[in-house]
Amino acid sequence: MRTLLLFLISLGPCAPAVSAVFHPLRLSLCEIEYTSGKQLLTINLKLFLTDVNEALVFDPNSRELAFCQPNESAQADQMLLDYLNQFFYVKANGKAVDLQIKHKKLSGEGDNTALGVYFEYQQRQPLESLEIKNTVFTDLFFDQNNIVYVHVNGKSKSLMLNKKTTTHQLTF
Repeated sequence: MRTLLLFLISLGPCAPAVSAVFHPLRLSLCEIEYTSGKQLLTINLKLFLTDVNEALVFDPNSRELAFCQPNESAQADQMLLDYLNQFFYVKANGKAVDLQIKHKKLSGEGDNTALGVYFEYQQRQPLESLEIKNTVFTDLFFDQNNIVYVHVNGKSKSLMLNKKTTTHQLTF
């Protein structure tokens, strides 16, 4: 099992396509990237749609919110943000990043459909530290693991956050 997780972590950006195969392991993927030249912090969350529906409307197969569909619920984004604000945050230099959805997209199909949620944050001060909390879906699933990749000015770090290890602090 440990070898499998290490393999998945080592895939880096390729992991979203592979993670669908391992959905029974209850994984989510988050990529955080910062380049000082752009002064932009980006956050990309990939969550299984069935898990999102379970968390928001208590039915994994619900079509009520219809993310990224023409009939998407007017409340879908706010419900998602309300949930994420309880279980996910990023603090840059000790200041909480204001999560505003820049765009969303669906990938995969059936039970392996993933909802990608993308955020941008202008980080005008040099990035000295990041604190990341990711306990998404740990309220629902005891075995939920949340993989986080952090890329800052060309240097990368991978983290595994879960019910026991909820946050991680990085300094640069």
